Amino acid sequence: MLSRTADHLFWMARYTERAENTARMLDANYQMSLLPQSDEYAGLGWRAMLSISELAGNFAAAHQGAGMKSRDVIAFMSADLANLSSIISCLRAARENARAVRGSITTELWETINTTWLEAQRMLAEGVLERDPCEFFEWVKFRSHLSRGVQAGTMVKDDAFCFLRLGTFIERADNTARILDVKFEMLEQLEKLGGANAQPAAQSLAHSLDYYHWAAVLRSVSGFEVYRKVYRDVITPERVAGLLILFGDWPRSLAASLEETKQILGRVRNTRSAQTEALAVQLYANVRDSRIGDILSGGLHAWLVDFLARVNELASCISRDFLVPLAPEMEQQQAA
Repeated sequence: MLSRTADHLFWMARYTERAENTARMLDANYQMSLLPQSDEYAGLGWRAMLSISELAGNFAAAHQGAGMKSRDVIAFMSADLANLSSIISCLRAARENARAVRGSITTELWETINTTWLEAQRMLAEGVLERDPCEFFEWVKFRSHLSRGVQAGTMVKDDAFCFLRLGTFIERADNTARILDVKFEMLEQLEKLGGANAQPAAQSLAHSLDYYHWAAVLRSVSGFEVYRKVYRDVITPERVAGLLILFGDWPRSLAASLEETKQILGRVRNTRSAQTEALAVQLYANVRDSRIGDILSGGLHAWLVDFLARVNELASCISRDFLVPLAPEMEQQQAA
């Protein structure tokens, strides 16, 4: 397969998955913002989400002196075409990549992606974010599910299919780790804003909302029912982290995403990709063989930061070996 074709397929899948995961993150944070809490604490959730998505600087530049209002963050991450990581920008990019390789995907898949882009513009123009943001987030998730279903149900499982799947699972691993890390970013923001004297009170408030936060995290990754089935017990941060990181039988976990990535790289290997394949095998083995107690004792936030760096390294190696190489500034922009 031509590297440029593989590149378009890979990024089409990544942008579709990124739109879905951004919707999931926004939905969880919006649901949390509706709980009884101070405006300052609610703002921390939005601030942490922007920070973990590496968009805090862009948001601040676009909303100078406007504060941290939920409607502004939702609009920025959903409907702002100037934000290249917003949902609407991701859907546009997915559509443009699909258009470039229409000969390598089925008509049904092209029509699904094109319709998603057109319908998203219509819904936003009709004010869905002001009326009911959750309606839009659920719709974005549904369209992403539909895209993957059409892909699996109509495409030959050839190299084109493999690069679509590869983009999906690289992006999913990255975003699942970010969703899990939002809570710890919130605690850091609390300490920065409140100072040492305010830290005990802030932590007390954070602790009182823990159950609702972790329940929202589970729902944001469609993991609430899975958690109940696996653990049949009260929701705890340790078990949520264990499910999202280590539970290989659940398709949104880090372990499952990396296993799929490893298998796909083994199938599409070329003369240059041995090091990339070895990196994927090593990263998967490190996650698979980890114990949640060891991860937590060493600091979950630090573990997730290291994991994200290694996933981005793997994505860069995939780009180098299979796709159209990116300029350094473009690589940073697309990974954000």
